[in-house]
Amino acid sequence: MTMRTSRAIAATLLAGVVTATGLLTGAAAAQAEPVTAGTFTMTGDPGDWVTGGATYSYDAGAGDQLSIRADDQLRGVYLSINGSNGDWWSMELKAPAGQQLAVGDYPEATRAPFSGAGAGIDISGNGRGCNTITGSFVVADVAFGPHGYVERLDATFEQHCEGGEPALRGRVVIGNPPPPAPLEFTVTPAADGVFSKLNGKATVHGTVACNADATVQLSGLVTQVKKKVIIRGPFTGRVDCVEGETAQWSATADPTGTTPFQKGKVEVTGSAWANDPNYEGEIVQVELAPTTVTLTRAPAAVEALM
Repeated sequence: MTMRTSRAIAATLLAGVVTATGLLTGAAAAQAEPVTAGTFTMTGDPGDWVTGGATYSYDAGAGDQLSIRADDQLRGVYLSINGSNGDWWSMELKAPAGQQLAVGDYPEATRAPFSGAGAGIDISGNGRGCNTITGSFVVADVAFGPHGYVERLDATFEQHCEGGEPALRGRVVIGNPPPPAPLEFTVTPAADGVFSKLNGKATVHGTVACNADATVQLSGLVTQVKKKVIIRGPFTGRVDCVEGETAQWSATADPTGTTPFQKGKVEVTGSAWANDPNYEGEIVQVELAPTTVTLTRAPAAVEALM
């Protein structure tokens, strides 16, 4: 019978609180996290294509590299193993459509319905995999954190290739630390700003506070209306935010037309975003609520720098 060749899964200015929003899409958007403590064991009957009838055992504590993640819906988990001896394996376990993976029995799991309604199982590696799979698995313990973080998993499994009788059987046990909190930050614009009569630019500023070290990027628009003329200027900025401290940001807007910014009120809009340092690939983003800022003329020393 013809078997498939597999590859290992690679280990993916508003006052207020914003939380992480993953901008990646798809069922497996979360980045795989290295396993701190975990084991994976399996043994095959004589004639099992994937194992060749052999027994395999891997332990993160013994130098083998295990990485795991859950998909966005917490329906499935994806484990990759890179053994210190050069072995590589992958495992996928998936609950039926519309369900989160939870403690319980999952009979009649197959490979085909990973995009369909049924439970799914797929264990492959070292260049061997199945075209069709029948099998089952039992989840004795599982706990998730944010963004597909898998804190705990204890599951036993059985897999048959191509409808054959020989089986692959095994167990995976994962024990990661409690998940870190997702990045949260506040961006607060000040009610005052300055303009320059030398070049017509406007500078706005404010504060940023974060629950973890992060670089916050700012992008926005300053808008003013004077004598029925609309004056607009974009601005960008960045600030390094340190956990537990308040950072100051400042950004200068250059008017796009020939009319300069002037004394009086302006409206500031835009957005702020940062990469979550604890969850690779996750981005925290927020739209700026329209904020009214009053501009006064900058001191001469400041004007020269704008």
